[in-house]
Amino acid sequence: MPKRSRKVTKLRQPERDANQAAFDIVQQIIARTEGTGDKNPAAVALGRLGGLKGGKARAEKLTPEQRRRSAVKAAKARWSQRVKP
Repeated sequence: MPKRSRKVTKLRQPERDANQAAFDIVQQIIARTEGTGDKNPAAVALGRLGGLKGGKARAEKLTPEQRRRSAVKAAKARWSQRVKP
């Protein structure tokens, strides 16, 4: 009996329509062109982490009066941008 080949064959992927294939190609191109540039990826991750928790941490440290003043200032800024008819 002949020996079987030990060559690993690729598994056949399910067929995709043209839209899915085009989407995957565009995503691959975007992934290649987008880079962190000259930035250190570890520093980018730390900065993002700080940014995610910064607002909550700041709000917890404020007194109720400081939070109220901040909220009033934010509301005035939002409403001052509205165009009056």
